[in-house]
Amino acid sequence: MKKMIPAAAILLLAVAACSVKTKYEINGTSSEEGSYVYLNDMISREPIDSAIVTGGKFSLNGKADKDALLAISDETGGQAVFFNDGNALQIGLEESTVSGSELNEKVCAANKELKSTFGQIMDLMRTTENLPEEEAEAVTEKAMKMYEGYIGSIKQIIDENKDNILPAALMPSILGALEDDELDEIIAGNPAFVKHPYAKYVLDFKAKQDEKMKAADEAKQKIVGEQFLDLEEPDTDGNMHKLSEYVGKGKWVLVDFWASWCGPCKGEMPNVVNAYKAYHDKGFDIVGLSFDNDKDAWVKAIGEWEMPWIHLSDLKGWDTLAHEVYSVNSIPDNLLIDPEGKIVARCLRGEDLASKLAEVFGK
Repeated sequence: MKKMIPAAAILLLAVAACSVKTKYEINGTSSEEGSYVYLNDMISREPIDSAIVTGGKFSLNGKADKDALLAISDETGGQAVFFNDGNALQIGLEESTVSGSELNEKVCAANKELKSTFGQIMDLMRTTENLPEEEAEAVTEKAMKMYEGYIGSIKQIIDENKDNILPAALMPSILGALEDDELDEIIAGNPAFVKHPYAKYVLDFKAKQDEKMKAADEAKQKIVGEQFLDLEEPDTDGNMHKLSEYVGKGKWVLVDFWASWCGPCKGEMPNVVNAYKAYHDKGFDIVGLSFDNDKDAWVKAIGEWEMPWIHLSDLKGWDTLAHEVYSVNSIPDNLLIDPEGKIVARCLRGEDLASKLAEVFGK
């Protein structure tokens, strides 16, 4: 898990929202004849102005906070993001183009580059779902190299714009790409963009989310050392089974929370399969509790991922009983339960799972 940005660092970045007003003058084009375009503040997400598209064109004039990060969008979802630097701007919503300001032209170019690259990476990863394993690995490797380049582009943008606010417009991409220690190092250098109100807003939001995740993880781990909680769900044939039919009966059992639609679950499953093969004959079993809602996809994944153990699911997705009983807020997740039914570990993945089972059963 990534470490959290220190709260002190966030507080040091806190700045009062800029109260100096600067004019905005926007002339744009949109194919949505007769529809509205909206000018929104990226922090409040509230519209501050609007106009109707007439003859494929629209105009907006007014005042907003100086250097506020604004976004103009139409009803199709087309959007252009820019800083209110006082320059008259020309915006094309179909292609999300911005001109008339050197700073905002750079923001537009950076957003387009990053969005295009990330989209290509996601498209590549989606193709792996229907490829043979060897081909899927080759495509995944290609996608990972592209992602390394994507991260490199973000770091280069930050490095080249330490003296201005441009990277503030890219904060969601920056937080998504950089490890927390890398972000902390950038913040420690006190570049200009981290003082921008939008950067502070995004960092504060991340800090709150990190605190929530930390609290959730701590709550999940509290169950370790307790007896397992029983539940009842159907198997792939629709027959109802209680967890207590398999747990607390003299075997070590891994209760595995997963779903066919979960990419990280698919990536982790070979480790689970290897654990089953290595220790099943020594008294180790697995019960899969799926977060699926599509029975065909669930059953197909069980076969294709070669998971020859017990599988249960009420096919309610995130509303599954397993989510409620065991406070599962992310998957993959699991519980390792001893022969007497006591939970001894949670969320064992990769080498952690292999090491724990080697400790239990011996190598």
